[in-house]
Amino acid sequence: MNYTIALLPGDGIGPEVVGGARRVLDAIAARFGHVFSYREGMIGGCAIDATGEALPEETLGLCLSSDAALLGAVGGPKWSDPKAPVRPEQGLLKMRQAMGVFANLRPVVVLDALIEASPLRPERVRGVDLLIIRELTGGLYFGVPQGQETIDGERAAVDTMRYRESEIRRVVRLAFELARGRRRKVTSVDKANVLASSRLWREVTHEIAAEYPDVEHEDILVDACAMYLINRPADFDVIVTENMFGDILSDEASMIAGSMGMLPSASLGESGRPGLYEPIHGSAPDIAGQDIANPLATILSTAMMLRSSLGLEEEAIAIESAVAQVLADGARTADIARAGESFIGTIEMSERVAQVLSSPA
Repeated sequence: MNYTIALLPGDGIGPEVVGGARRVLDAIAARFGHVFSYREGMIGGCAIDATGEALPEETLGLCLSSDAALLGAVGGPKWSDPKAPVRPEQGLLKMRQAMGVFANLRPVVVLDALIEASPLRPERVRGVDLLIIRELTGGLYFGVPQGQETIDGERAAVDTMRYRESEIRRVVRLAFELARGRRRKVTSVDKANVLASSRLWREVTHEIAAEYPDVEHEDILVDACAMYLINRPADFDVIVTENMFGDILSDEASMIAGSMGMLPSASLGESGRPGLYEPIHGSAPDIAGQDIANPLATILSTAMMLRSSLGLEEEAIAIESAVAQVLADGARTADIARAGESFIGTIEMSERVAQVLSSPA
């Protein structure tokens, strides 16, 4: 089969980790007889430098006309001035809206080989397998009005957290559907004791929950959830929440698995639309170009891409199994190595995963 994949390396370590993922995709293509056609586009700071825009129309068109898009990372100190009229993150937000990817799926799985890499005690992280579903195109990041102004001679700023019930309904329904294929438990996270938007979120969630009597449902306030993710993470199955809460909680949850360098993500929209796949980490400009970034989050994002956008379940499992095997064999990048333990670089880690995929079964 032939598939077209948009590659968006972006900034910082983005080109390195996307390059590693491409090596693994090439190994999958050779093993399973597929043809992956790659089309590369600019986004973020590099696009600002080249075109003056964080998301050129050419890049957006490339994504919309591909079967899926794989993103590295955007941003860095060079473009971090909050007063700048164009910033890298604007390109990412624009792309999410234009692609209609309203649900960001962030799995957190603790592999036995990496239990010691977690800062939490082994007995707390052993067996953790949870999925955070973050609403991606609403809330504070997109609410209007938004901006800074002067009131009575002093600076003031406003952000608006706005949700329509249809936005809540579609992402919560997805959470319940996915829970049916897992351990049948959904935790909805909000701040309903304070926020009107959260009270609507909880009301709509209860309506959806009534349609899924076979799935256990609970409501947890976001501050309590932040605590429970640390002291009882294995209790969670599917967590669904709004945009900002999901952004914060999933970064916290990445530490359960030992490093942000291990966590992939998939951003999905309505059926038939291309998905957007990316590691949850940032551009890490302090280590860019040094061949020490962990490519596994991006590689695991390609597994999610094969599964969710290309319908290639066997191939997705092959990547996940290869990553698990390489880690079980002792390979570590700097971020997941214990003190005094030797580690390998970005290129070698991706090559080892590709080598497992290329070896006879």
